[in-house]
Amino acid sequence: MNAARQEFAAHGMTGARVDRIAELAGVNKERVYGHFGNKEGLFAATIGTALDELAEAVSKPDGDVASWVGSVYDFHRERPELLRLLLWEALQHQGDELPGKQDRAARYAVKVDALAQQLRLPAGADAAATLLCLIGLAAWPNAVPQLAQLIVAPHVSTPHTQAVVRNCVTELVGHMVGGIRADRHEEPPRSATAL
Repeated sequence: MNAARQEFAAHGMTGARVDRIAELAGVNKERVYGHFGNKEGLFAATIGTALDELAEAVSKPDGDVASWVGSVYDFHRERPELLRLLLWEALQHQGDELPGKQDRAARYAVKVDALAQQLRLPAGADAAATLLCLIGLAAWPNAVPQLAQLIVAPHVSTPHTQAVVRNCVTELVGHMVGGIRADRHEEPPRSATAL
């Protein structure tokens, strides 16, 4: 799986080669095909394994939501392969059914429910959209690190660029969460899009 992750993260589903994966893993190519069926099956398993690691490292958002977002940020900074795999997957499956979609959606449903409870949002679309935005805040600077270098690095010394971005992300989330909680005490629930 480590060999597949390196190959797919570097070359995507289309550009990856099973013979390179097999060689890096120290097995023969037929064994890879025998276990995963085809390259698409191996790609799906590789993403599934990377998502398992994310779920293990960063649980559902309970407690301090800004700290949770910081944990998501840290995970993607330390292990950028998952974001690369997801970007390749987006290119590969435009409009197609995603492999393992139901299991993956179920994982996120647990996080949506936990976030709804933490932020006192109605379960459903508002909490789901909020989770997506929080993950986007945490993931995007790591998915396209060149933007941090172009936008932030000219204003701080290079070793501190990531720290500045991470602090900004968690502070933004802290302010947002505080605003959502304050709104929930002062008026009836409203759509997250109005926030």
